[in-house]
Amino acid sequence: MYENLYFTNRKVNSVCWASLNHLDSHILLCLMGLAETPGCATLLPASLFVSNHQAGTDQPGVLCSFRIPGAWSCAWSLNTQANNCFSTGLSRRVLLTNVVTGHRQSYGTNSDVLAQQFAVKTPLLFNGCRSGEIFAIDLRSPSQAKGWKATHIFHDSAVTSVRVLKEEQYVMASDMAGKIKLWDLRATKCVRQYEGHVNEYAYLPLHVHEEEGILVAVGQDCYTRIWSLHDAHLLRTIPSPYPTSKANIPSVAFSPRLGGPQGAPGLLMAVQQDLYCFSYSSFCPGNLEEDRWE
Repeated sequence: MYENLYFTNRKVNSVCWASLNHLDSHILLCLMGLAETPGCATLLPASLFVSNHQAGTDQPGVLCSFRIPGAWSCAWSLNTQANNCFSTGLSRRVLLTNVVTGHRQSYGTNSDVLAQQFAVKTPLLFNGCRSGEIFAIDLRSPSQAKGWKATHIFHDSAVTSVRVLKEEQYVMASDMAGKIKLWDLRATKCVRQYEGHVNEYAYLPLHVHEEEGILVAVGQDCYTRIWSLHDAHLLRTIPSPYPTSKANIPSVAFSPRLGGPQGAPGLLMAVQQDLYCFSYSSFCPGNLEEDRWE
């Protein structure tokens, strides 16, 4: 709290990278409202979180906040059809906001939007809903037009994560029934299912890494599982270093170059106040060595 002037005591519902000045220049946070303070989406320069950052070195005007009520999810656009824009998934609504002009477009939905991701090659915004519906918004269509929904696929439970694969012909999605499915967008059918994930009601993300050919997800049972992206084979199951509980579900992040351009693949796991690092070899996925950072 003493080092970070932007510490907040409000719940962060969603967070993602934002590329306003350059790639990953900012962090987009969706904060819940508290008492008389409304909810908002805030852009913070990523340089604030670098250890050698000097207070006051950022140019004025790089911080901005938008009043947005109760956002469940957020996504930043790298698509030229929605330049300098971010989306927020709200209760029965998707809100598209241009950071530079302040212009907004609102798209009404039938359910709460819990997960979002922009495509890059095609002008589409993919959304996953509490109802189990996954749909895409055609960014070229105004919100008042009838034809802005471009894709329809369905899960049997609330969708908690949606990831668009690089070629944008497939979408990976997970739900609150523990199902992880790979969808062919052209055929609108499930072509692969990843077994073993555990979820009953939690809001849990998916981590897809096509470069390494892996899928990573943490279950409600606090186990981190790594699957082969190509054949859905379960490569490794990592137990949590903490006792299993609802309050101790780990958060994980995988990097193909942990520590910088010369770094090796590794998995970071955060549990309570501790951060664990697992070294990883794409050739020997069964060999993970654990280090602990406090």
